[in-house]
Amino acid sequence: MTQLIAAGDSRLKWLGEISTEVGDGWVMPWRVPHSERGLYALELAERAAMPAGVRLCFRSDSSSLEVSCDSSEERNLLDLVIDGKLISSAKTVGTTSIRFGNLGSGSKSFELWLPQAGEFRFGGLRIEAGAEFSAPTESSAKKWITYGSSISQCRTANSPTKTWPAIVARTRGYDLTCLGFGGQCHLDPLIARVIRDREADLISLCLGINIYGGATLNQRTFGPGILGFVNIVREKHPTTPIVLLSPIYSPGREDTLNAVGFTLKQMRDEVAGAVETLKANGDEHVSYVDGLDVFDSSKAHLLPDDLHPDNEGYGVMADNMLRLLPKV
Repeated sequence: MTQLIAAGDSRLKWLGEISTEVGDGWVMPWRVPHSERGLYALELAERAAMPAGVRLCFRSDSSSLEVSCDSSEERNLLDLVIDGKLISSAKTVGTTSIRFGNLGSGSKSFELWLPQAGEFRFGGLRIEAGAEFSAPTESSAKKWITYGSSISQCRTANSPTKTWPAIVARTRGYDLTCLGFGGQCHLDPLIARVIRDREADLISLCLGINIYGGATLNQRTFGPGILGFVNIVREKHPTTPIVLLSPIYSPGREDTLNAVGFTLKQMRDEVAGAVETLKANGDEHVSYVDGLDVFDSSKAHLLPDDLHPDNEGYGVMADNMLRLLPKV
């Protein structure tokens, strides 16, 4: 016998989401305000529907757990973390019910790390009949927001807890909000507003690679775009540490001009220059990290497509980000 916990049960706590969409018996997390999704570029809204970094949390003494969900991505995995330890990963293809057993007795903290790609609709839980179920213990974890491209969304990581933002957050005990949007990191002002309006103890912005690939900003507009984005965020985060990261190494793009005459090397100079401009104009809480210090040419063999790190490559990024990101 089991007991059902409905998808909309108030004891379930979502972390890392910006909003949730509620349907008939299901809840879907979004990484932009769902009610405003029509204001975003279609491609960005599609990525924002993918729950990279989103967790569903609760406490229970149940020794088994069954998760009902509907997932749109074939290789999606759902990670179960109990008391901070990764217990199991399970495929979530289509409409399915995933069972985890032999979870032990006693009260435990459960985290379900949702897939970093594809849409995910949560249809509720089943736990053992008579098992206790409650909201998670209130956390004092520092809140970290990171914004970036597919290299922050990390579709090619082996599972949701293997992305570099997840590794960094779990290692440091941070409450992660991942705003990595595959192909869609273009300094959209509405994303600056999302970051501005969310609590944060640390903010990191990984900028440049999508703008290079899409040729969406040039040498006249990229630097001012960075300055405008940061200043929107600063409206409600006047002293929060903000770290600007330039692109990691990418063969074939370092010295190759894109359609608007930019190379990756030049883009790194622009990001570094924007940080210096912000500092010169009174921002004492902004800093720069060179993308080559995160992932350089010596790791090119970990870029299967010369752009995206593989699972090992994301581990390299995490190790270096742990060294380079300021602690809060």
